[in-house]
Amino acid sequence: MRVVIALCLIAPFVAMLWVSSYAKIDPTFIGIPFFYWYQMLWVLISTALTMIAYKLWQRDQHARKGGASA
Repeated sequence: MRVVIALCLIAPFVAMLWVSSYAKIDPTFIGIPFFYWYQMLWVLISTALTMIAYKLWQRDQHARKGGASA
């Protein structure tokens, strides 16, 4: 479970640090160059991945507390 949480949190950093993968103009989306809309898309993806990581962390902590008291 913690590996999945780590992957959810690391994926946006890897995607944004690999600049050569998105440092281009085409394809454009409603007139916006790829460079810009790709980064904005990752804002949304990062939000979703952070929410998933948080929910998984809560579930993991709840399972640990439940297992320790039993």
